[in-house]
Amino acid sequence: MKKGFLLLLLALIVVRCADSGEAIDETTVFRYNEHANITSLDPAFSKDQRNIWACNLIYNGLVKLDQNLEVVPDLAENWHVSEDGLLYHFELKDSLYFHENIAFAKAENATSALEVSAADVKYSLERLTDPTVASPGSWIMSNVDSISVVSENELIIKLKNPFPAFLGLLTMKYCSVIPRPERLDADYDQRSNPIGTGPFYMKRWEENVKLVLRRNDLYHEVDDEGKALPYLEAVAITFKNDKQSEFLEFAQGNLDFINALDPSYKDELLTTQGELKPAYATRVQMIKAPFLNTEYLGLQLDSNTPELQSEKIRKAINLGFDRKQMIKYLRNNIGTPANSGFIPAGLPAGGKVQGYEYDPTKARQLVSEYVSESGNPNPQITISTNANYLDLCEYIQKELEKVGIQVEVEVMPPSTLRQARSAGQLDVFRSSWIADYPDAENYLSLFYSKNFSPNGPNYTHFSDPQFDAYYENALTNPDPKEREALYIKMDSMIIDKAAIVPLYYDQSVRFISKNVHGLETNGINILDLTRVYKTN
Repeated sequence: MKKGFLLLLLALIVVRCADSGEAIDETTVFRYNEHANITSLDPAFSKDQRNIWACNLIYNGLVKLDQNLEVVPDLAENWHVSEDGLLYHFELKDSLYFHENIAFAKAENATSALEVSAADVKYSLERLTDPTVASPGSWIMSNVDSISVVSENELIIKLKNPFPAFLGLLTMKYCSVIPRPERLDADYDQRSNPIGTGPFYMKRWEENVKLVLRRNDLYHEVDDEGKALPYLEAVAITFKNDKQSEFLEFAQGNLDFINALDPSYKDELLTTQGELKPAYATRVQMIKAPFLNTEYLGLQLDSNTPELQSEKIRKAINLGFDRKQMIKYLRNNIGTPANSGFIPAGLPAGGKVQGYEYDPTKARQLVSEYVSESGNPNPQITISTNANYLDLCEYIQKELEKVGIQVEVEVMPPSTLRQARSAGQLDVFRSSWIADYPDAENYLSLFYSKNFSPNGPNYTHFSDPQFDAYYENALTNPDPKEREALYIKMDSMIIDKAAIVPLYYDQSVRFISKNVHGLETNGINILDLTRVYKTN
């Protein structure tokens, strides 16, 4: 009875989501499930993938990333950067309109859509630093000195210090453009009634139940043949928190795609070689792509635990398990063994550093040397993780015990793990770093001494004056090749000191119904439905 009701409810979402209640051709509706729910449709809170995906459908920024992670125009027609790297002069495209919304009625005396202005862009960016908003993206503006409106469609952003990666920062969904408050009713709420310029607008949102988006007929992009985008009429998002149920809905044809590979169904879908099983190959397409996400074990370098203070033990950990076997049997070959540095290969400086290959003989030798030097006959470490990565940590546990390192695995809730990691309470912790923007500086900031946790992301408390000097040089160096050389040097230092244990470089994997076309992915795993269409 319950299952039948849920299927009926999903059908109602798909078929009856038109403004007037008329039926919509199902081939124009894209359906997916967000198991983690969506907490806000305000771009100022687009911190997690669940919110980022929805906000990417509703909003635009000045610039965006293309499939190759290059910064390209979005609402901006063009821009110019001054020679000193401090001034960014943007000119907006013509005929950009916000979604039609009743919230414009009192302020503008009309319900029709309003044209975007440079003043709206200025407000949207400055709002991130408003303490009453309390956006987790406020850090993006930390290097911004001022924003000046030059004309109705021009503005200048002035930085305090040159920062070549600034355009990349502006591609983040935090920087989406929304209307300034004087254009809206006084009681307007951006969180629950989002107004953007994106390909879809919000039609209906029942929190923890469903979200329905409709096609924005005023969207500014067209395809190569001049046809208005998007192709879809609607997007229907459900919020079932059980991934096994999500997979069943996909298998029954009630969802158009599922994102990522969950242990609950990975062996049902894939062979150990990472290929689709024959039962699904005729109706499902799998898209894999490099994902700017490095999975790793962080090592607390200023821990009171003697084993973590020993570079020999840290290197033995890195040498003591086979990453290739781990990925093959525990991740069905989704991901690339991390035998290089911390920076993933999807970035110019990534994949350029020689990391650690599996060498149990060398690992045993290093452990033996540590035992002789320290007098400690039984070196031990504790790895802290959450339940989703327990299998990886137990594999490492068994392998390290073979080379003489006793390992205890501690499992805790994700929120507890994050808090303890930031507070410096964990000797060894499983973690990951997903790029906020496509520049290697984003990865290397985790090892800058002024970013020590809990005031920054340097959870390992790595500290090296030469590293800091390279990092500060790279922050302001406008030459891409020189920055890349500095990034490679810094990545080498992290590996040489064995400050972390890189596990694997992630891949985004999507399982898509074969009647869905145009759904691509890129290194930040964004969901872009602007050019997606479906066939019977």
